[in-house]
Amino acid sequence: MNLMIIGSGFAALTAIKSLRKQLPSARITVISPNNQFVYLPSLIWIPAGLRDADALKIDLTNFYNRQTVEHIEANVIDILDDGRTVKTDAGDYHNDGLIIASGGRFIRKLPGIEHAITPCEGIDAAEAIKHKLQEMDGGTIAIGFGGNPKEPSAMRGGPMFEFLFGIDTLLRKQKRRQDFKLVFFNPAPKPGKRLGDKVPDQVLKLMKKLNIDTHLGHKLVAFEANKVITEGGEIPSDLILFMPGMTGPAWSAKSDIAKSEGGLIKANEYCQVQGLSKTYVAGDSGSFPGPDWQAKQGHMADLQAKAACHNLVAEIEQRDDFKTFKHELLCIIDTLSHGILIRRTEKGTVMLPKCRLMHYAKRFFEFLYLRQYK
Repeated sequence: MNLMIIGSGFAALTAIKSLRKQLPSARITVISPNNQFVYLPSLIWIPAGLRDADALKIDLTNFYNRQTVEHIEANVIDILDDGRTVKTDAGDYHNDGLIIASGGRFIRKLPGIEHAITPCEGIDAAEAIKHKLQEMDGGTIAIGFGGNPKEPSAMRGGPMFEFLFGIDTLLRKQKRRQDFKLVFFNPAPKPGKRLGDKVPDQVLKLMKKLNIDTHLGHKLVAFEANKVITEGGEIPSDLILFMPGMTGPAWSAKSDIAKSEGGLIKANEYCQVQGLSKTYVAGDSGSFPGPDWQAKQGHMADLQAKAACHNLVAEIEQRDDFKTFKHELLCIIDTLSHGILIRRTEKGTVMLPKCRLMHYAKRFFEFLYLRQYK
């Protein structure tokens, strides 16, 4: 039996461990462009020098060997034969069960978006922010995020709050804050509402306290080298950080695989891809039924991957004990020195006040998480 996993991010790594635990003798094959994992949540610390590239890049060779996993370095082109064939630029590969965890991609359609840095694109982007801040003597920094209007869950706004507050903290530590104007922009009048109904007011209150300007409730139109253009006016800026909304992986766009209106791979409550057998999706590449506040984040990817693996094994073994995954948004909005813990479930939202302990809790979690893959 050959079980196949596409990807090497949060969902894929959890899927490897889960499948190996449930089926110790199965052959597990991973297909991804390389054997490297980048811990994206800690990109926020690169501009301040709290982390560097080497600390966040993990070579997965040792982990694959421990899990007895075969890695194929390739780019996926399509999925065929009811999910049983994965077509890649290195050939076609057959499987007896498939987990798609290839991640999503950012929607880069706004005119002039090349003038903005998208932090979560990776280490190069975070280092570009670091170098630009070092070069600047002052000026305006505009920071914001957008969404996918056809897929409400396909946005990643939390990291942009962290870059905003982190840059504010960094400039204050450098005694340069008075030389900079920080502007937060978003098409929503109350950004961050998916974190909880009361969260936007608390976040905006903190921005006001830190003398961070806001430009809210106006649709984004375009970017230029020195400005953000919205339907409600322009924001002159010397540095633009912008996180677009997300859609499905590039290969899925031309595939016949079922997709949501927003372009993500369509799944049911069990993470099973619509119309395919023994084929499941987890993480940023999937569109799942659930509350409108569900998020794209590593924690949710892990929960989805565990459910997907359980259900794949159940289908293979012809059992009917399928499981859904828990909807839980869990994050710490870090400011370089403090953190704000937010946890949202279907029972409501818990938000703890900003405190130094949460900053160190986030760093400790990073240590625990990365240790298992080295």
